[in-house]
Amino acid sequence: MTRGGTHTDAEFLEYVVKSLVDHSDDVKVDRKVDEMGVLLTLKVHAEDMGQVIGRNGNTAKAIRSLLRVVGLKNNARVNLKIEEPEGGRGPRMERRTSVDEVVDDLKL
Repeated sequence: MTRGGTHTDAEFLEYVVKSLVDHSDDVKVDRKVDEMGVLLTLKVHAEDMGQVIGRNGNTAKAIRSLLRVVGLKNNARVNLKIEEPEGGRGPRMERRTSVDEVVDDLKL
């Protein structure tokens, strides 16, 4: 459904994601409609993937839940696909194995 010639689900997704990320100019939302419903494809800067996905995928799950609500309000089934940036995942922070290592790093 559209309001004033725009798609509220795509606008909603773009607004939420731009509020979460550091590189808001790199947020792109593509919208396709087929017999399965609405598919929103999200592209973000590689450094922002962690913020969009969240710990254990919780942020992405919450965004998907909100999009389902927006879809229900507009009588549409809305799905979200988050595209992985070119080059795959960015570098991950190494995990500390003990408190002692962290304390040693803090010593001057």
